[in-house]
Amino acid sequence: MARFSRIEVALKMKETGMIPVFYHKDAEVCKKVVKACYDGGVRVFEFTNRGDFAHEVFNEINKWAIKACPEMIMGVGSVIDQGTTSLYIQLGTNFIVSPLIDEDMAKVCNRRKISWSPGCGSVTEINRAHELGAEVVKIFPGSSVGGPDFVSGVKGPMPWASIMPTGGVSPDEANLKGWFKAGVHCVGMGSQLFPKDVIEREDYTFITLKCTEALEIIKQIRK
Repeated sequence: MARFSRIEVALKMKETGMIPVFYHKDAEVCKKVVKACYDGGVRVFEFTNRGDFAHEVFNEINKWAIKACPEMIMGVGSVIDQGTTSLYIQLGTNFIVSPLIDEDMAKVCNRRKISWSPGCGSVTEINRAHELGAEVVKIFPGSSVGGPDFVSGVKGPMPWASIMPTGGVSPDEANLKGWFKAGVHCVGMGSQLFPKDVIEREDYTFITLKCTEALEIIKQIRK
């Protein structure tokens, strides 16, 4: 059962402003990354459903996070079907993120009042996601569908849309300023926070500092 309601998830996404997106087959590595992000001020984390036995990795780190990082809202991304959605709900995910719109996924999440953020690439898809109960919609890949210009274009006729881009987001001021000035709800960020060489040398302090810097930049932009 989810520890956080979908309203709490949506509000914390906006408050935090940035959601790290990460996957590793080693649960111990994932725990260290989650803790590094938590120490950097992050309170929403997306574990990506990639690789064999990914659900077993999530199960372990989610149980661990409840005690080690009690304020962290753990969720799962890269989910594309109803069955996988149900599996992760059983494992206690607090939200589901998908690269696409699937009505069966929406039904499962809505029945259990789980936050669901489907991937959209047009105004029509965003509107459909709203009809299916999505509070925060994902645009993916963010840079390929039009970047910040796409967001500002959507916000014109649909100012109520809460948009989360993933793909093409980096933890530097120029990039973040472009997205937040366009009106995003929050941003998802992956490889820019977790360079491969950083993970290989286990430099978790780097991740903590990057998170702290990115969150401070977002805070200043919003002022």
